[in-house]
Amino acid sequence: MGSELIIYICSVSADAKLTQVHLPVKLIYVEELDRKEKRNIKLTNMNTYLIYGIIFVVLLVLELVYFKMADRFNIIDKPNERSSHSTIVLRGGGIIFLLGLWIWAAFSSTDSVQVSDSYLWFLLAVTLIAGVSFVDDIRSLPDSVRLVVQFGAMLLIFWQLDILHLDMWWIVLLALIVCVGASNVINFMDGVNGITGAYAFASLVPLALLNSTMGFVDQSLIYVVMLSDVVFCLFNFRPKGKAKCFAGDVGSISVAYILLYMIGTLVLITQDVTYLIFLLVYGIDGCLTICHRIQLHENLGEAHRKHAYQLLANELKIGHVKVASLYSVLQLAISLGFIFLCPNTVLAHWCYLISAILVLSIAYVLFMKRYYHLHEEYLASLAK
Repeated sequence: MGSELIIYICSVSADAKLTQVHLPVKLIYVEELDRKEKRNIKLTNMNTYLIYGIIFVVLLVLELVYFKMADRFNIIDKPNERSSHSTIVLRGGGIIFLLGLWIWAAFSSTDSVQVSDSYLWFLLAVTLIAGVSFVDDIRSLPDSVRLVVQFGAMLLIFWQLDILHLDMWWIVLLALIVCVGASNVINFMDGVNGITGAYAFASLVPLALLNSTMGFVDQSLIYVVMLSDVVFCLFNFRPKGKAKCFAGDVGSISVAYILLYMIGTLVLITQDVTYLIFLLVYGIDGCLTICHRIQLHENLGEAHRKHAYQLLANELKIGHVKVASLYSVLQLAISLGFIFLCPNTVLAHWCYLISAILVLSIAYVLFMKRYYHLHEEYLASLAK
């Protein structure tokens, strides 16, 4: 802006004296405008940071209030022989993710464009699945009820993504099964302190990085979910026996639906399904463990301790925080490598994804071959 004005003055001022008189005044005026613009940018940034600070404090207070309610109404998680913890802990702390979405919607709706215009069905989907999951945390619901609600909530997200078209019904059906299955895998992986919060953050970071340039969702949505995650981790990302709360199904399922919505939006915009790599580490452990249990003719609905992360925490006695950190750092490294090291072509993306799947799958199989006998010994001890 300043350089254009200076060129204009020099081109129209034929009188050198006139130029000498007026040019410094114009330059001062331009510099003053630049200073005002910079000041306005700083004020805008300060206001943004202040809003996020207020949201963080509100979330922290709400989490503490929930702890009081959970303690009063005895919403707790009692350990059993299948658990990776040995003390009674408050359940349902992951409700903070739903509360975070509601707070984000309230703040966003103060803008000129109402958030309900763009995210209504997504918000309804997470509210529905979180509400039923919270009830299930308090008193167990039949699997059939939970599955119906999960499919219904995912259909609401598909409606939000505008992919419910009859001419592609078979793709929609396949995607529906995959997404509901993925949400349950994420729920199954919530078995040691810190792993849900840390892994969610590892998935949100690459999404935030891509969204800053691609804008597939409102960036503030990702930031508020990250703030909710930080609040939850303050009370859950702790050593065994030290956690104040567990996420519960209300937390792990809510996180699953939020991440699947964001990744789904990214996939639709880029027409590149390989961005599912942001959930790869969970996917490998979860899916291969399901295959293992099918091979053992086990009831998939029963609780168990056969995931690789559970063997690390229970049979190998590695601390919960270390296990959670391992999974989250591994996922973050894979995702950042996908963004910054892998060429941005379809072929390169598929080669990177397939290579990562092979490496993680081989590592999983080798790990199980070496250490699964320890879990068998644990099961034998229970039978005595």
